[in-house]
Amino acid sequence: MLKYLVIQLSEDAVSYCHFDNQNRDSTLIPLNDLQNAILFGMKENLNIQFVYPKQSMPTEYNEVIESIDHIKIKPYNASENTDADIIVFDDVDDFISGQWLTHQICIVRITRAQISNIVDIYQNARGKTPRVNIVIKDIDKFTEGDFDLYKSVLSQLNVIVEEDTTTGTNIQINLLTDRLVMNGMNNCNAGDEVITIMPNGHFYPCAGFYYDNPSEHFGTLETGIEIKNSQLYKMSHAPICRNCDAYQCRRCVWLNRKTTLEVNTPSHEQCVVAHLERNASRELILNIRKHGEFMPEIDIKEITYLDPFDIRNKW
Repeated sequence: MLKYLVIQLSEDAVSYCHFDNQNRDSTLIPLNDLQNAILFGMKENLNIQFVYPKQSMPTEYNEVIESIDHIKIKPYNASENTDADIIVFDDVDDFISGQWLTHQICIVRITRAQISNIVDIYQNARGKTPRVNIVIKDIDKFTEGDFDLYKSVLSQLNVIVEEDTTTGTNIQINLLTDRLVMNGMNNCNAGDEVITIMPNGHFYPCAGFYYDNPSEHFGTLETGIEIKNSQLYKMSHAPICRNCDAYQCRRCVWLNRKTTLEVNTPSHEQCVVAHLERNASRELILNIRKHGEFMPEIDIKEITYLDPFDIRNKW
């Protein structure tokens, strides 16, 4: 069941997930399509998120946008970002040296070569944002060496987050703290709970699918949504994921299709990274409980695998 409508305001709107937007075309969504997209979202009772480009929007666009409750997702280098709910950083240095309002959520997109910067990112976020999400853009390129380094970095981060949590410094970081508060999957859900409108007036699971192949859409604002094999986007038809308890995993359907050719099946790399995070969260909650009772309802069990595909026969 759809819950969220993402509206990309421009061809070069910022990417806030794994896919890169290499499109330098600044064409805006037609104003009429923007109005119709908002109307669609209202009729379907969807939460609307607007994704902005770097350039400022015309006055008439802003007036239409402000006609509905919404979330603004903007790049850090946008001409105006003080009204953004979520700010996206594509450069670690920009995040470390940058300034923003303390209520704004930050997304920092990094590469596997920047894994070592994760601790610095978290430390710099203290007192400046309630939440920081780290997205590793090239997770599909991970090697065994990258897995080892990532595990080590998460352990270093664990020590800091443990101290912050026990001293009352509450800052969320998706890699560790999300799993502490979940008792079920909370993934990307593109194509199931989330649908995206691109500037061409077509529906897609997410913008990544559009940038790969604009002709592979889910319908238009005029014809409505038609998702072929829609069950494949649902957890009930994800044989590996529905038995997994790495609840914080993004389970990016765009990345799934890119790496396994199936939207409902993650790659080995995505699974291992998610389970390294899961195990680090388990270690974190056990360490925090040494200081007193903490979330007794959350039980992250010890496991002996990093890729659930390895134990598929048990299911």
